[in-house]
Amino acid sequence: MAAVFITGTGTDVGKTYVTAGLIRALRADGRAVEALKPVVSGFDPHAPDGSDPAVLLKASGIAWSPEALEHISPWRFAAPLSPPLAAQREGRTLDSAEVIALCRDRIALARDRLLLIEGAGGVMSPLDDNHTMLDWAGSLKIPTLLVAGSYLGTVSHMLTANLALRSCGVEVLAVVISEGADGPPLDETVQILRRFLDDVPVTAIRRGEGPPVEVLGSIAPLLD
Repeated sequence: MAAVFITGTGTDVGKTYVTAGLIRALRADGRAVEALKPVVSGFDPHAPDGSDPAVLLKASGIAWSPEALEHISPWRFAAPLSPPLAAQREGRTLDSAEVIALCRDRIALARDRLLLIEGAGGVMSPLDDNHTMLDWAGSLKIPTLLVAGSYLGTVSHMLTANLALRSCGVEVLAVVISEGADGPPLDETVQILRRFLDDVPVTAIRRGEGPPVEVLGSIAPLLD
């Protein structure tokens, strides 16, 4: 039984891209892996094909169906806002205790599979009216993969997110910079972060490429 929580420095930094890449790489290596993205904002039920759940289902080799969607992302909201605000727009509420309970149940059921649980937004984004993604990660007590985009401000955001996670006792397995279309030189960003984060692997995923061996190497011990 192994699980990894995937979070990021903010919204649209590449969490789903990284998660999908990990799924494909692990499946190609003969590893059993499952994805769970319990909470999704900005979900259009009339055009689900390009959504985060659809990307993860495709990477997992699972055919799209309403049942598959419900299994991977049970809390879906239309507005591209933080989950509690998006839920409020629909006259609904989101309870962090229910989200965490679902994750714990899925972790217990994973057994011989690696479960990748992807959060929503950044580390300090609200999960409900009183809790953040940091509370979610800390409650699960599983290692975390921290993702950032490559933009001006990445270093500050990454160091802040890393500090927040560690302050709550969350183990950071690796730091991944997902290359953006416009931003500072990717290699220089990685080099700077490595100087500040010398006890955790810091690596990058370039556009169109899969996860580097450093990330897979960080996860491999969980599978043994």
